[in-house]
Amino acid sequence: MSDSERILAWIRQDRWRMAALRQAREAALPDWWLAAGFVRNLVWDRLHGYTTATALNDIDLIYFDPGDERRERDRALTQRLRAASTLPWSVKNQARMHRRHGHEPYASASDAMRFWVERETAIAVTLDRAGRLSLSAPLGLASLLQGRVTHNPNHADSSDFRRRVVQKGWRQHWPQLEIEAQ
Repeated sequence: MSDSERILAWIRQDRWRMAALRQAREAALPDWWLAAGFVRNLVWDRLHGYTTATALNDIDLIYFDPGDERRERDRALTQRLRAASTLPWSVKNQARMHRRHGHEPYASASDAMRFWVERETAIAVTLDRAGRLSLSAPLGLASLLQGRVTHNPNHADSSDFRRRVVQKGWRQHWPQLEIEAQ
């Protein structure tokens, strides 16, 4: 079984994550994915042998729609999803995020993830209408499955990495993580 297949199997076994994926799919957004901690935390939980899923502060629903980059749309989608469930949704159109970081426009949601702060956070899953899961990991899976946390060299500011490591408290929750020194 490949690394990707193993992670997808873990997601399929998680009823809560599958329900969130079905709810996200109903939003019918273009090039949509549940990203970051939604997948990353599940992997770290499995690596640590945790039998209960770590609660998420938010569920990052990313999508790519250059035809409608309004922040108001994201806020309305977030409110609609939160009203339909108790899940902590956070919706963001990646088509506008390049401006925030001074990059050239991104080509897709997966392309945008190539610039996220940590390599291991740049991971996402989607569910198609036929019920098939797909994984996107534009920076690879090796370091995630090794329990590492590393600065993404495509994200120029390493101070963001250091701040997030402290702020997120990952080492306290997953003590076996190996965090790259910066």
